[in-house]
Amino acid sequence: MAVNIRPLYDRVIVERVEEAETVRGGIIIPDTAKEKPQQGKVIRAGDGKMLNDGTRAALEVKEGDHVLFGKYSGSEVKIDGKEYVIMREDEILAVLDK
Repeated sequence: MAVNIRPLYDRVIVERVEEAETVRGGIIIPDTAKEKPQQGKVIRAGDGKMLNDGTRAALEVKEGDHVLFGKYSGSEVKIDGKEYVIMREDEILAVLDK
């Protein structure tokens, strides 16, 4: 998937991954009451954090990684009709190994 936006420095663009919906006891939760997933796939990554000596520190995450992030992490944006989260690399809690 090609996103026509490039994040700067240590920021990454993440697409939320919807979790499988399970209904218990026949109760259906409307979409407006559901919490947004806290995991996603890295779509684009910046070049890295600029250090004081002028060099760049490479990012630990790369495009295609599945990551976990905090509930209120990043900024939600809509690009070409799809919702993404732009966040700093340090807001990512873990990388999921598949």
